[in-house]
Amino acid sequence: MPLEIERKFLVKKDEWAAWPKEAPHYLQQGYLTKDLIKTVRVRVSDETGYLTIKGKVQGISRDEFEFEIPRPEALELLHKFCDTVVSKNRFIIPYEGKLWEVDEFLEKNDGLIVAEIELSAEDETFALPPFIDREVTGEKKYYNGQLSRVPYSEWPVEER
Repeated sequence: MPLEIERKFLVKKDEWAAWPKEAPHYLQQGYLTKDLIKTVRVRVSDETGYLTIKGKVQGISRDEFEFEIPRPEALELLHKFCDTVVSKNRFIIPYEGKLWEVDEFLEKNDGLIVAEIELSAEDETFALPPFIDREVTGEKKYYNGQLSRVPYSEWPVEER
């Protein structure tokens, strides 16, 4: 069974703004189901679509199945079956042998920037790029599914 092992971090905005990067990928994603046991997500990228099923988080791991689907079908699912949509620009950043995904959220989540790294083991070591601020792995409010329900713009100012 495929396993996602992921850690999440907030980003220092000034350091991130100065970091060299290529053009981002624009992503939109919505949720067909989201509960404590499973999440079913549809995502539309620049060129294709994906249907993803994720299991319950245990530690920093969870089961994950992802299927590529035609972009027109992903758009139809997104618009017909998802109450809310999370939009973001994703940057892929190589750093010391690892790939980081840095998401600059848009619309109701504008101003939030989160970096993620996928690992092959929970105890794997890695170097932090200088633009990393603090770890937020396990903090539910930073999960995309939660951001679709309670966007960053609705958080109390002291929590931003």
